[in-house]
Amino acid sequence: MVRVPYLSKEDLPPDKRSIYDQMTRRRGRLPRPFAVLLHNPELTGKVAAVGEYLRYDSAALPPEVREIATLATAHHLGCKYVWGQHVRLAKEAGVREEAIKLIGEGASPRRLLPKEGVFVQYTQELLGDRRVSDATHSAVEHLLGRQGTIDLVVTIGYYALLCYVSAALEVEPEEA
Repeated sequence: MVRVPYLSKEDLPPDKRSIYDQMTRRRGRLPRPFAVLLHNPELTGKVAAVGEYLRYDSAALPPEVREIATLATAHHLGCKYVWGQHVRLAKEAGVREEAIKLIGEGASPRRLLPKEGVFVQYTQELLGDRRVSDATHSAVEHLLGRQGTIDLVVTIGYYALLCYVSAALEVEPEEA
């Protein structure tokens, strides 16, 4: 059971409701991690703005790469919430069913296509080793360029943040 109540727009003071509106404008709804973070509306708005940039505005990070890294992050951190929300988004972004299955099983990145596996490898190294090898970094920078690589690193960190929020505050997965 969630540790702090989920908040809605009506729970916020009138002068903070624009933060809610901004977060739902492109998402269409308020994901549960944000509904618990709304106990600090200003922080929540800033966190959501990073996610909005990564999901909707980053021209340097292809959607399928973003979703591969997101799923790899969710799997690595055991986050059912983020995993559950992003399987559909990964499919919509063009990630192969087989890749989603292999990421979910924790398969070696070598079992994926090279242009999928390198992003899973990057994610695993960053989260597991807290560093990325020169070879993995070079491969990703070759594929994405410098700005895309930066966006990838921030994507991994952003979804790790949502995974930690979900774990610490016991955010429940939404029903399908």
